[in-house]
This record gives sequence, C-alpha cells and structure tokens, in this order.
Amino acid sequence: MTIRWRYRETVLALCTLAFFVTMVGRLAISPVIPDVVETFTVSNATVGLALTGMWLAYGLAQYPSGVLADRHGEKLIILIAVGGSAAAAFAVSITPVFALFFLATVLLGGVAGLHYSVATTLLARTYDNVGTAVGVHNTGATIAGLVTPVAVAAVAVRYGWRPAIAAVAVIGIPAAILFAWKVRPTEPRRPDEPLRERFQLGPVVALLSRPPIAFTLVIAIVGEFAWQGTASFLPTFLIEHRDASTTLAGALFSLYFVVQGVGQIGVGAVSDRVGRDWALAGCMLAGVVGFGLLVTAVDLVAIVVAVTFIGVAMSFGAALMPRFLREFSAEEQNAGFGLVRTVYMIVASMGSVVVGLLADLFGWAVAFGFLGAMLAAVFLALVLNHTLELGY
Repeated sequence: MTIRWRYRETVLALCTLAFFVTMVGRLAISPVIPDVVETFTVSNATVGLALTGMWLAYGLAQYPSGVLADRHGEKLIILIAVGGSAAAAFAVSITPVFALFFLATVLLGGVAGLHYSVATTLLARTYDNVGTAVGVHNTGATIAGLVTPVAVAAVAVRYGWRPAIAAVAVIGIPAAILFAWKVRPTEPRRPDEPLRERFQLGPVVALLSRPPIAFTLVIAIVGEFAWQGTASFLPTFLIEHRDASTTLAGALFSLYFVVQGVGQIGVGAVSDRVGRDWALAGCMLAGVVGFGLLVTAVDLVAIVVAVTFIGVAMSFGAALMPRFLREFSAEEQNAGFGLVRTVYMIVASMGSVVVGLLADLFGWAVAFGFLGAMLAAVFLALVLNHTLELGY
C-alpha cells in the first residue's frame, strides 16, 4: 500500500517544525533557572517575573499576528516568528546584566508569539478535521519539551547556561530556510483594510462578549496559567522540593512533554469524535490528580505517575483551540483567534510570577497545589455547563 504525501502534509509538518523552534527558544531558559539566579544574584520570583514578561509579550503578539497575516499572508508572519525566535534566544544568551536578560527574554516571547494563531488558522484553512491537525501541530511543542530540557542541561553542565540557550539559533535558521523554500505564499484575506480599523474597541468587545467565547476564554486562562507555571518551574520544583539532580529533573521534564505529545494527538482525535467539552473535562480531571499526587508523592514511581497525569492534563489545547475556531466565521478566524489568544495569554502570563512568588513565600507544595485547585474549578464548570445545558 502506497501512502501519498500531499502538500497539506508538508504545510502541517513545517508548521509543526516552526512551532518546535519557537517553543525551544522559550523552554531553553527553564532548565537553567538556578544558574541564571546564581549568575545575576536574583530570586526565583525575579526570574519568574522575566518569564512572565516573556509570556505576556507572547500573548500580546497573538492578535497583531492575526491582523498582520490578514494583510500580508500567513507565510511571512510565520517566517518572522521562526527567524526572530532564533535571534532573540541568542540575544538572551549574551546578556551581561539582568536588565538586558529581562528585555531579551521579553523580546523572545514577542517574536515567538507571532506563530501559533497564524499557523493554526492556516491549518484550519487546509484541513477539515482541524482537531486532529491541531493535535499534530501541537506536538512541535511536545518534541521541544522532550529535547530541550535534556539537551540544555547537558550543554549547560559542560559549557554553561549561555551556550545552551545560544544553541537555539542552530535549529532556528535552517527551519526558517526550509519553511521559506517549501511552503507556498498564502493569499492575504484583507490586504487593503486599514490596520486602525482592526483595533477598534467596539468590535473587539462584541466578539469577546459572545457567551461561548467568554466561557472558553475562562477555560483557556486557567489552563494556560497552569501550563506556564508548570513549564517555567517543574524542573526547579523537582530539584528544590524533591531533591532531584539536574539530570533527573530534566529527564522528568522531558517525560512530561512526551506524554503531552501523545496526549495532544489523542485529545484532538477524541474531541473530533465525542466533543470538545468531554475531552477538556478529562484533561482537567487528569490535572487535579496529577498535581495532587506530585505534591504528596513519596517515591520516584509516584512522581513519574504524577508527571504523566500532568502531561495528559496539559494536552487540553488540542480540544480548546477547535472550540474557539468553531465560533468564528472564515473571515474572523485569523484576527478573532489571535484576539482571544492575546486576551487569555495576557492574563495567564501571570502563571510564572505567581508560582515563583508562592514558592518563595509558602513553598513549592503550595505553589503547585494551587495549580491543581484551579483545574478542579474548571472541571466543575464544564460539568455544570453540560449538566444544566447552559449552552456556553
């Protein structure tokens, strides 16, 4: 039996590679947070603030990315995201003082943020079963999570944290070249519409106030908050709270992303088959179990099981993104999806600094227990929405 490779598979593969690059750039900092703290003599909360700035910039870039894609086409915006992530990560690696580290980290988030909304909309234009396509696309982040912690930890132990982060450019530049070569130019949807009209407050408020979109935003905010807190501090939690070595913490962080990768595809397929909300509720429940077990675990086996459940929980995006997309017309998808991404990621960007602050004030158990409690609230909201047929 011969499997025919079609152009849409090329688009999916290269969008996934692009997502991999932008995620590697952002994740490369987390495994070396203790080294960054020592280098610049700052606290966990201070580094968490820098990471919050990165995620805030990432969120702020979502809506403009959709507007710019409508005007210039998806291909150009994705290329800027990939090449810019490589350049910004290199800038992070050479900063001599923390103030510049902070600024470069924020810049990294901003350019990386140009990718996801635009790529997801491009896939929605290309595929009918968008949940499955989004799930595959999201594995770019998962593969990044698998490779980045181990690779960064290995390079950092031998050469220091700066070369470890600088290595992002080694994969980013070839990826940008490959995308430019193989992906066809995309037709802009609104090439002549003035940008000022796309940022008027009235239409923005009207779109966000639609009940199904508002409810989905709440789910997205909580889920992304938990994702960012986990991605920023899971290795540090394991090192400081569970006395794990840097290598073991990196391996467990990789496991988290491996599970998330498999989960993304599975959750996307399940959501296509049985519904977005059932898949989302399952993810939230897995998170409650995972964070609870992580905080109370007494041995390595329990920690591995906890990390596995958390990985499943953080696969929620494969069901969440199609839940958003179904509420937009074809003309609304680029900017509309970018808008909701900006809103929920701005709020959720506080995940890094809040988790870091809670850890400094009350310890890691409270910090990660708080994430589990938030997911429990979302699970309850989904159940009530279905049981009471509220229609959100």
